[in-house]
Amino acid sequence: MSPLLIKGGTSFFPVSTKTKTVDFLSLGGRIESVEPSMDELTLRSVFPDLKVLDAGGCKVVPGFIDQHNHFNGAGGEGGPEFRTPPAELSSFLEAGVTGAVGLLGTDGVSRSLEELLAKARGLEAEGLSTWIYTGSYRIPSPAMTGSIMRDMVLIDKVIGVKMALSDHRCSHPSVQEIRRLVSDVRTAGMLSGKFGVVCVHMGSESSGLGPVREALRGLEVPPGHFVPTHVGRTDDLLKEAVDLVLCGGRADITADDRALGAIEAFLRAGADLSSVTLSSDGNGSLPKFDDRKRLIGMAMGSPRSLMERMKSAVDAGLAPLETVVAMVTSNVADGLGLRGKGRLERGYDSDLVVLTPDLSIRHVVSRGRVMMEDGEVAVKGVFES
Repeated sequence: MSPLLIKGGTSFFPVSTKTKTVDFLSLGGRIESVEPSMDELTLRSVFPDLKVLDAGGCKVVPGFIDQHNHFNGAGGEGGPEFRTPPAELSSFLEAGVTGAVGLLGTDGVSRSLEELLAKARGLEAEGLSTWIYTGSYRIPSPAMTGSIMRDMVLIDKVIGVKMALSDHRCSHPSVQEIRRLVSDVRTAGMLSGKFGVVCVHMGSESSGLGPVREALRGLEVPPGHFVPTHVGRTDDLLKEAVDLVLCGGRADITADDRALGAIEAFLRAGADLSSVTLSSDGNGSLPKFDDRKRLIGMAMGSPRSLMERMKSAVDAGLAPLETVVAMVTSNVADGLGLRGKGRLERGYDSDLVVLTPDLSIRHVVSRGRVMMEDGEVAVKGVFES
């Protein structure tokens, strides 16, 4: 890839009390230098094939990391015709997403972890950074190598396990099963050099986060290994998630219609927002059930919801841009242990999004490669027209 200079943008990252206009030089897919101003002519004398992106008047932020995305498809609650399709590369780029974590959903029968892994490798070959969770809604968890621990230790892309709680579609695991799962994930993380995450799909049943709290009682396992998601689903669940973060845990908000209220709840409680993230549930089915849990409607998640909710939060004065952007960049990278991601610093991967003053996406760079330029997708997937 060609050397790349992103010139004249205002950057909040690393986060500081004062914004600053800086230039970014990317070499070999990583940020080589961040300076107030770099001379283009001098750089061209060293790098004749230098490409320059104009970021004047714009804000430069890290590429977004969507930590909950069903990029190989999901769904099926209403039958085979309700299975959602696999994601295309451009759907991520249009949303400013340069990294995504894939996972299975309700269907761990006709959807396989092997297919999920293959899709992750395909998207990475096309330009995205990808990781996956092993497991599914079901307990005992499915695994590619015979166990969760082996998957995490032996497969580079596996950073943790997916499970589901307090949902009429889950296995309703015992507290002992949850303890065994998080203990295995923690140990596997130690052996593989990963942090080790238990991504917990949360439903709307009244048990809420009770099983997680009970599983942690008496254990020396840090609560941050659990990442409950969809925590804005009900008011009671949101209160529990706020309490979990106040006690040193983590929580993930789905970028849906309840997202702004959820962000506000964490802010109002004085919770550490660096432990709170935002994800899209992209390509996942979004079923709607009536009071008797009968399917009455279906929609599909999209990575676009991330930027939509961040913009709404900023426009509403709920939080400054650097705070909400951190929820899809540095907070995610820190919480999942993704090295070289989530910040615009020397030595980090060149994952950048250039935002116009009205917070539209102008340029997207992924690992030093220009994927979107002047609002137009420049790189498409193999089978995209």
